[in-house]
Amino acid sequence: MAETASSPLKVWLDRDGALLRLRLNRPKANICDAAMIGALRTALAAHRATPGLRGVLLDAEGPHFSFGASVEEHLADRCAAMLGALHALILDMVEFPVPMLVAVRGQCLGGGLEIALAGGPIFAAPEAQFGQPEIKLGVFAPAASCLLPWRVSAIAAEDLLCSGRSVTAPQALAIGLVQTLAEDPEAAALAWFDEHLAPRSAAALACAVAAARAPRVRELRERLAEVERLYLDRLMVTRDANEGLAAFLAKRAPRWEHC
Repeated sequence: MAETASSPLKVWLDRDGALLRLRLNRPKANICDAAMIGALRTALAAHRATPGLRGVLLDAEGPHFSFGASVEEHLADRCAAMLGALHALILDMVEFPVPMLVAVRGQCLGGGLEIALAGGPIFAAPEAQFGQPEIKLGVFAPAASCLLPWRVSAIAAEDLLCSGRSVTAPQALAIGLVQTLAEDPEAAALAWFDEHLAPRSAAALACAVAAARAPRVRELRERLAEVERLYLDRLMVTRDANEGLAAFLAKRAPRWEHC
């Protein structure tokens, strides 16, 4: 594995080099901060042209996939850099030339869910939970605003984005957010890879992925830029956005002024 004990990400090749394994490695929260985002981007860039690669499996060390992004990095003086890096990672994932499977246990929230959404099929443990709680902090989830409607209905996407509530794995399966429930989601994802991707031509897979995703990639680039400007130019100048983040860090209830 290409990592040190302090690395936020474990990276290795599996299945005789046909499968790239990426494992979030900051349990139990696996916060998707600048270091985690940077490590993911570096790993994807390093393996983008790996000969014979036919898939990626993203999972996480510990009981939870991810509690989300770093709230400190959402503060007004840091959020532009954070959003730029996260959205660049989202595009790296969506444009990666082979299918990307995601295995989820425990909580998959906020920026962690946005990263999962940028992958392909999600294999979830029955106790897993999914949510975009950003609205509870007086902000919203820019990447999820673009990615959720690819998987679920517009109504279901708006529900998750505006309520901030979490859904259980069975509920996520019912709305199309999750593809498969399994007691061992990593094993289920590996079995799916072995049956459906390992026997295929890497060259053909790369072309199939490019053909299937091309219209969405073009749309996603435009939409990410649009929601990023909305977040930075309109949301982060409000009193409530800054109050919500400050209240979370101070572990107190926010005092909304609705402006």
